[in-house]
Amino acid sequence: MEYFPFQGAGTDTEELIDIITTGAQSIISNITLLEREITKFKSSQKREWMIRGEQYYEGEQDILTRKRKVIGKGGRLEIAENLPNNQILDNQYAKLVDQKVNYQLGKPLTLETDNQAYLDLLQRIFNKRFHRTLRNLGLDALNGGIAWLYPYYNDQGEFTFKRFPNSEILPFWKDAEHTVLDSAVRMYTETGYEGEKEVLYEKVEVYTVSGVRCYVWFNGRLVDDVEKPSISYLSVTDEDGNETLLNWQRVPLIPFKFNSKEIPLLKRVKSLQDGINIMLSDFENNMQEDARSTILILHNYDGQNLGEFRKNLSQYGAVKVRSADGSKGGVESLQIEVNADNYKAILAFFKKALIENGRGYDAKDERMANNPNQMNIQSMYSDIDLDANGIETEFQASFEDLLWFVNVHLANTGQGDYENETVNVIFNRDVLINETESINNAINSLPILSLETIVAQHPWTSDTQLELDRIKKEKENEIDDYKKAFPKRGEVVGKE
Repeated sequence: MEYFPFQGAGTDTEELIDIITTGAQSIISNITLLEREITKFKSSQKREWMIRGEQYYEGEQDILTRKRKVIGKGGRLEIAENLPNNQILDNQYAKLVDQKVNYQLGKPLTLETDNQAYLDLLQRIFNKRFHRTLRNLGLDALNGGIAWLYPYYNDQGEFTFKRFPNSEILPFWKDAEHTVLDSAVRMYTETGYEGEKEVLYEKVEVYTVSGVRCYVWFNGRLVDDVEKPSISYLSVTDEDGNETLLNWQRVPLIPFKFNSKEIPLLKRVKSLQDGINIMLSDFENNMQEDARSTILILHNYDGQNLGEFRKNLSQYGAVKVRSADGSKGGVESLQIEVNADNYKAILAFFKKALIENGRGYDAKDERMANNPNQMNIQSMYSDIDLDANGIETEFQASFEDLLWFVNVHLANTGQGDYENETVNVIFNRDVLINETESINNAINSLPILSLETIVAQHPWTSDTQLELDRIKKEKENEIDDYKKAFPKRGEVVGKE
């Protein structure tokens, strides 16, 4: 219904590029320009931020490569190997990312549609495994600004979904707002062998509505992949053994954006995260600078040069001095007192600024200490709610694209035509609430709102429809019990 036969297998490279550039003529017109675009993307700042976002989340941060430096000859900074160089990592960024992802996507989605048969099919597709994939998409979107979901049929012919790392995808859009995808390039590494030697190959796949064209990236050039020059999105074999190659009418890559500008979260808070790490590291450095590594003042010292003096002092912990010509010899250390309160104040400032700039929330907020009413809770969540609203807007648009592929799958597998059905996708946010207030508000709203709305908003409800079915069953049981206890006039209880 929504497929058309595969047409790209017999095309050569130049014809494929013509297909790619149907909606992006100003970007790519031939294979040479495609190679240039790939080269530019591989070294672009945008891709670098994607990679850095993932690294910072995993704890690979700038503090781990920091060197202690001192002023050397000519006033230039030089690396000092003899000074304490602690590299303390306090990964507040990862905590912020997890907080935002779990707030938005920690709970399963709620799907609403008037067609019960359609709802049952959607719930099978958007199952717990999909929920895990969706949560990981949220991680990708925050760390890289954008995430990519690939709907496909696996080796068993099952309709399923796969995430592509955002640093692997070079998209080409039909519009300046980046809302309609024209085509895309995926770059990834694959392990292979040349004899008994293990090697890494750089693979390139070009995704269009005519299928996937596969290349090997070699010295900045695209070389056809001889193992699989081109593939289709689906292969169907009939009863006679005839194989038909089919493709979607859209490029099967769905973007899930953190925001409309595709700006990663790390851009907002990197300097603050680095500041936290530096303050903690400097504090420990200063605490470790004892008498053997601080500044020493020598009086009337007669001995070897200062380098040898410091070496002997470090090795033996002792130094010989003498008095001569009426001058008394001795050694003093210049002590610099480390004020822990200063570090504590700066760290508190950095952590608060990181939460505010990252638009998270502080679970240890003072407002929650004495009076955790619903107004204070909502105030604490105000920043993360604003960001969550923007994320939800982007994800709702992505779900519209995703549902197109789901509906096509259902139609082509004979499970029904649901193209014109309306579906509401509800993101259930993991919000701390005052349950007593929420329950009382629900009860007080019962004469005004429907029972279904009240049940959906109740804090103890996990499945609205299941709860409504239970209420209905309980009422039916009550009616049956009433009929048994009070039979109609003329009926005799217990007799046929």
